[in-house]
Amino acid sequence: MLDLPLQSAVLNILLHLVYSVPCDRYNPSLDTISAVFPALKVYGYSAQSMIPPHPDFSQVMIFHAPGDPLRVYALAASASLEALAVAASHFTLVTSLSSVTDALAAQMGPHYLRRLFFLHLGRVEALKLHLMSPPDMHESTPDCDFTEQKKLTRAWALATAYLAWDGRPDASPASLSASLTPLVEHLQCRPCRDLLQGRILTLIQNWSLVKTTI
Repeated sequence: MLDLPLQSAVLNILLHLVYSVPCDRYNPSLDTISAVFPALKVYGYSAQSMIPPHPDFSQVMIFHAPGDPLRVYALAASASLEALAVAASHFTLVTSLSSVTDALAAQMGPHYLRRLFFLHLGRVEALKLHLMSPPDMHESTPDCDFTEQKKLTRAWALATAYLAWDGRPDASPASLSASLTPLVEHLQCRPCRDLLQGRILTLIQNWSLVKTTI
């Protein structure tokens, strides 16, 4: 008799994959999913070849990504499941790279670990770059000369310095807007207000275009 030293939940999902039967209705836990990967290998199957044809299994994994993104990413990376790793990488942005343990790093492998670090660090650098330029100045007027406009430049520098120092790769456009829009309320000069609002809009648009996956 064939010895199957597996928990019933793991064996159930394994058999569904082997026989190409959807398994999403069982809502397997992440622990069960994690156990399926080595089980496939033990019984002569490759996760890289078995999982992609089963979008239901991939969807179940992504369902767990918001709750434990690094673990889901590491699982996908361990089997070189590119599409799944890309999808999971988006959810890792809320985590700190310091949360990547030695075990997770080993599971990801150097290729996917490097790409994860590049994603996080690249977004932080992109944020700092987009924050650097202050709002443009308008022509000097009797009510708002060059000296007066420099106050806005300094206020922008102070506000963006905090955002740059915090440097969160998961910073949302809404959070950036919420941090910078209050500067508008302190301006009496209409051209300055318009230029500041335009600068904030440009920042948000540019930040929205920065890649959010590996």
